[in-house]
Amino acid sequence: MSVSDISLTAGMRTNLMNLQNTNQLLNRTQQRLSSGKAVNSALDNPTNYFAAQNANQRAGDLSDRKDGMSEAVQTVNAANAGISAITGLISAAKGIAQSALSTSDTNVQSKLAAQYDTIRSQIDNLSSDSGYQGLNLLSSTNTLTVNFNESASSQLNVVGFLASSSGLSLTGASNNWQTTSDITSDSAKMDSAVTTLRTNTQTLAANMNIITTRQSFTDSMINTLQTGADNLTLADMNQEGANMLMLQTRQSLGTTSLQMSSQASQAVLRLF
Repeated sequence: MSVSDISLTAGMRTNLMNLQNTNQLLNRTQQRLSSGKAVNSALDNPTNYFAAQNANQRAGDLSDRKDGMSEAVQTVNAANAGISAITGLISAAKGIAQSALSTSDTNVQSKLAAQYDTIRSQIDNLSSDSGYQGLNLLSSTNTLTVNFNESASSQLNVVGFLASSSGLSLTGASNNWQTTSDITSDSAKMDSAVTTLRTNTQTLAANMNIITTRQSFTDSMINTLQTGADNLTLADMNQEGANMLMLQTRQSLGTTSLQMSSQASQAVLRLF
C-alpha cells in the first residue's frame, strides 16, 4: 500500500509534517553535539566546509615541514658539537706545541710531536662522526636543504665544510718538531684552523637562528590556520544544547498535537 492510499485529515497531515521536520532538526543537533561541528559535510555549508578543509590541509603540510626543520636543527647541532670538540682538541695540541717550545730535548720534542699526530687522527675521527641521520656537515661540503613552506619555494641551504685535519690544513708534525721553526709553523696552522672553525661556527649559528625562527613562525601559522578552520566549522555547544531542549519539547508537543488531531477520526469509531 502506498502512502497516497492512506487518507489523513488536514490537521493530522500538518502535524505529521511538523513532527518530521522536528525529528530532522533533532538529528542534526545530535550530530553537532556529538561531533562538535556545525559543518560536518559540504551539504551543511559548502563555502565554509571547503575553506576549512583547505586551511586544515595547509596546516598539515606545514606540520610536515616543521618535522623537517626539527631534523635540520639536530643536524646543525651535531655539526656544532663536532666543531666544539675539534676546537678543544686543537687547544690541547697548541698546549703540546708550547711544551715542545719550552724544551730543547729532541727526544721530548719527538714524543710531543707523536702526541700531536695522535690528536690529528682524533680530529679526523670526530669530523667523520659528527653526522646526523646520514648527513654530516663536517666530513665534506654536503648541503642540508631545509624547506619552510608547503610548496618548498622557500628554503635554506646549509653548506658544510671539511673539518678533518686535511680540511683544516693541519699537516703532520714538521720534521718531528726538532726545531723551533717547525713547532711555530705548526702552531700557526693550528691558529688558522681555529679561525676557520670559528668562522664556520658563526655561519652555522646564523643558519640555526633562521631555522628556529621559521619553526616559531610555522607553529604560529599552523595555529592560525587551525583556528580559522575551527571558526568556520565548530558548533556553539551552548546554543546546540539549548536547541536540543527546545526541539525535545517541540517533539513532545507535536506528538500530543498529532494525537489530538486523530481524535476526530476516532469519534467515528464510536458510532459503530
